[in-house]
Amino acid sequence: MEPIPSFLRPEKLEDFVWQEHLVGEWKTIRIFLENEKVPSMIFWWPPGVGKTTLALIISKVIKADFYQMSWVTSKKDDLKKIIEQAKLNTQYGKQTIVFLDEIHRRNKAQQDTLLPYVENWNIILIWATTENPSFTINNALLSRSRVFVFEKLEHQDILMFLKKNLKKIQDKYKTNPPDPLYKGGIEISDENLELISKLGNWDLRNSLNILESAILIRKKWEIIEEDILKAWQKAIYFDRNGEEHYNIISAIHKSLRDSDGNAACYRIQRMLMWWEDPLYIVRRMLRFASEDIWLADNNALLLANQVYDAIAKIWMPECDVFIFQLAMYLAKAKKDNTAYKVALATKADVTKYWNLDVPIHLRNAPTKFMKEIWYGKWYKYFHDDNSAKDQQHLPDELKWRKYF
Repeated sequence: MEPIPSFLRPEKLEDFVWQEHLVGEWKTIRIFLENEKVPSMIFWWPPGVGKTTLALIISKVIKADFYQMSWVTSKKDDLKKIIEQAKLNTQYGKQTIVFLDEIHRRNKAQQDTLLPYVENWNIILIWATTENPSFTINNALLSRSRVFVFEKLEHQDILMFLKKNLKKIQDKYKTNPPDPLYKGGIEISDENLELISKLGNWDLRNSLNILESAILIRKKWEIIEEDILKAWQKAIYFDRNGEEHYNIISAIHKSLRDSDGNAACYRIQRMLMWWEDPLYIVRRMLRFASEDIWLADNNALLLANQVYDAIAKIWMPECDVFIFQLAMYLAKAKKDNTAYKVALATKADVTKYWNLDVPIHLRNAPTKFMKEIWYGKWYKYFHDDNSAKDQQHLPDELKWRKYF
């Protein structure tokens, strides 16, 4: 039987009721579709917000062949075969869309292989990523593609979708009951539909999977809260790469910040027992050592780095004590988030002003011409002139800025 998320996937733009900022009237993607000229695009945001669904709808609207690939399982030869088919399609005036999921799983050198296909119009490439494209996607690809940031779904959006499609689900299970004992009958209250929408953690697909599991494990015709909670618990136990995974690592960070080492250690153990990569946990703790401790305790970052190196030498299960040792130290350490505040403040200024000129006295002058146009002139060398510390180092627009 077709899974509920696939069964209910919208196929028309008018049924795609989210991401209004992308597909609403006079919005960019809708304009692309109305003009039937769609560029290569990057869809960014966590799972379950409609990235794959929108790519499918785009292909239907412009009547293009649609191929979906995952960078985790697909091979380079798979893409080559599609490219050959796309060339044939072009001869008959038909467009081809290749949807590449999880592009952040490939390194930037591997992403380079896509450049020739982006630069010619034989195919339209649509990438999906759950990671910030600025950090995970090759700059050359970024510059040749339009990046669209999806918005997370509120639980009310998910609840509305569940209510709207409940009749379809009921009819589906009447026709194909999973257990003849219940003859496919399904009833569920609005309160329990709302519970499912909240447990999905802003992920529509996750909510639909919880509902489907609840249908399969229910004890009677009506789905009750107990069925839903059992289905949800089953989902989070196997959710290493999903929302709960990120909820737990976030809870570890916040517990350490509040000096609650007990809570941090409990959640670290939970992740380790889910076979989480211990180096992933310590990478987050390395970040914490700078973001939340900084100069309040210089040893914090040093210890975090030493633990990271030690884990690389002694793997699980023996390395678990290293992580707990680090967690207890970070929890007890004094806190100072100055480095984090500096990062935010400088980012805000760069975003506001972008490319401000370097003061001319700070510019390097390796050639005669550059010296003639006064590069490096009036620069004071600190070791010869202590007043050098008072010379202007920031651009004029920011010369009075103090970040710390």
